[in-house]
Amino acid sequence: MKFLDRYIRFVDWLNEKIGRGIAWLTTLLVLVVSYDVFTRYLLKRSSVAVQELEWHLFALIFLLAAAYTLKDDRHVRVDVFYTNFSPRRQAWVNLLGTLVFLIPFAVVMIAASEQFVLNSFRLGETSPNPGGLPARYLLKAAIPAGFFLLLLQGIALAFRSLKTILHPPAAGEGMSR
Repeated sequence: MKFLDRYIRFVDWLNEKIGRGIAWLTTLLVLVVSYDVFTRYLLKRSSVAVQELEWHLFALIFLLAAAYTLKDDRHVRVDVFYTNFSPRRQAWVNLLGTLVFLIPFAVVMIAASEQFVLNSFRLGETSPNPGGLPARYLLKAAIPAGFFLLLLQGIALAFRSLKTILHPPAAGEGMSR
């Protein structure tokens, strides 16, 4: 159990640090969008690079903060039954969902993106648009990186769920954090 606890603490710490850092990109994204709106509608000028930067920032936020979102259980949950389950039953749902869906999906996405990213690096891929951003391969590298962080957090969720199943919390408490 000590290994599980250390793993959970390390992965939670890692994704907390990355998530808080990535959260600052939302401020930058708001500033970039505001600048784009100002220049496009008031100055009647537009920049392909600024528009691409908006999408690149959004992609980084989405990909690299997904594990942080999972860590804090802030992801979208469309299950009307789950909230009424006991912590132990919730742990079973989380464990099975993680083992059957999350971990395999993350592994498939990491494997599937490998050639995609490597080819982009080999080509030194840039934007195909005139005036677009260079180094598109760096953005594409965020795909396996984000899914790797999600995989680590999914394993931590599975371990946390297993701990809750084996040692259910007292009445009124949630899953152990």
